[in-house]
Amino acid sequence: MKKPSYVTDKALKTFIKSALEEDIQDGDHSTLSTIPKDLKQSAKLLVKQNCIIAGVELAEIIFKTFDKNLKIETFIKDGEAAKVGDIAFIVTGSAQSILSTERFVLNCMQRMSGIATLTHDWDSRLVGTKTKLLDTRKTTPNFRICEKWAVAIGGGTNHRYGLYDMIMLKDNHIDYNGSITNAVKMAKDYVKKNKKKLKIEVETRNLEEVQEAIKAKVDRIMLDNMDVKTMKQAVEMINGACESEASGGITRDELKDIASTGVTYISVGALTHSAENIDLSLKAVK
Repeated sequence: MKKPSYVTDKALKTFIKSALEEDIQDGDHSTLSTIPKDLKQSAKLLVKQNCIIAGVELAEIIFKTFDKNLKIETFIKDGEAAKVGDIAFIVTGSAQSILSTERFVLNCMQRMSGIATLTHDWDSRLVGTKTKLLDTRKTTPNFRICEKWAVAIGGGTNHRYGLYDMIMLKDNHIDYNGSITNAVKMAKDYVKKNKKKLKIEVETRNLEEVQEAIKAKVDRIMLDNMDVKTMKQAVEMINGACESEASGGITRDELKDIASTGVTYISVGALTHSAENIDLSLKAVK
């Protein structure tokens, strides 16, 4: 699949460089002390748990960044279903290079596959509706690029990537400022003054705040911790004037009922902060 726009060569280079430095520093001494420099070997990425695989493309980039002579033969692509016993890819080349990058690749793929699998499961509950499943910024610091990429691989839709690419006025912004009306006006003035192309979203906690946000003419209204009945009323009030987003402790079992309200998006932090890692291993090909 096509990489999301935030998965740039620069971002990947920075991420991979930092992770390798963290792990290897002055050398992988276990490998350097026991494996001859000229030894060539192969290893297979073995799937040990049914999942939606994610991180295959990233794994190849990691291998190639560390050692451009490593060769990767891919059998399962990102976003495809994998079952126990499947081999996602085989990497061939320097045994030292394979061993030194093994855990880095596995850490990324296990986490990404867990997120992609969970996202795919939740997103399947919205089939037949117009509502889209969103992730959030509840990600691991310095690992967001992989976690949000995994959501996209699993079929979900990425929300804003960070604080810089959208204005989201949450409860604390509004409480510190005094009102939705004031906060939105200031945000619009800021966008105009600084010549930014940023959408404005406002978090609302009740129907009175929804009405205020509608009058303020924002791009999206978040319906935070509302029950389905109230959410339906809110969507009817919005009546297509802007996008709507359901948020706040949403569970898998609630997805269909929430989508039935006509809300544009459902955002779920659990996609990234509560996904379980998938059991994968990199085994020597004998």
